[in-house]
Amino acid sequence: MNDKMKPALMGGVALGLLSAIPFVGALNICCCAWAILGGMLATYLYVKNSTVPARPGDGAVLGAIAGVVGAIIYVVLSIPLGLITGNATMGLMSSIAGNLNPEAAEMIRQQTAMMQSMSTGQMIIAALPGTLFGALLLVVFATVGGLLGVPIFEKRKGDAGMPPPPPSGFGGGDQPGGGTYGGYGS
Repeated sequence: MNDKMKPALMGGVALGLLSAIPFVGALNICCCAWAILGGMLATYLYVKNSTVPARPGDGAVLGAIAGVVGAIIYVVLSIPLGLITGNATMGLMSSIAGNLNPEAAEMIRQQTAMMQSMSTGQMIIAALPGTLFGALLLVVFATVGGLLGVPIFEKRKGDAGMPPPPPSGFGGGDQPGGGTYGGYGS
């Protein structure tokens, strides 16, 4: 396992589990927070164990891998967990909405009644497009989290992507930098 895979897997497992758990996963409504944090976690773990300074490209790769891992976990877990906790979730949403807006609460009650009339297979098929779209968003925002993690966590001096300065006699002539126009005689 290369040096990027282990941190990316750990960040992906964290973001996938936290995104799939009902109520806890609701934090993703706030700018895909679990996805961003999962990408940042992958970058943090990489920077902590890396012998060379991390570059933005490293963060993007780490975040993308974490996002794919998290998206797979999210798809596999969120539909079964949603089926198990669906009525409780809808009841809670209805009571919260009832305190804020009675019309919204009635709409949620109608959706709950419609869902209760569906078979398990129909509910899975109905949930699949939204779940796949959510998985795509997890990958995108985990990549963003990986990119954000590099400037936050990488505090070592020197950028591994910067080339060294040219030697002092580069270009010929007696002066540093050449001393003559274009490297040719005057």
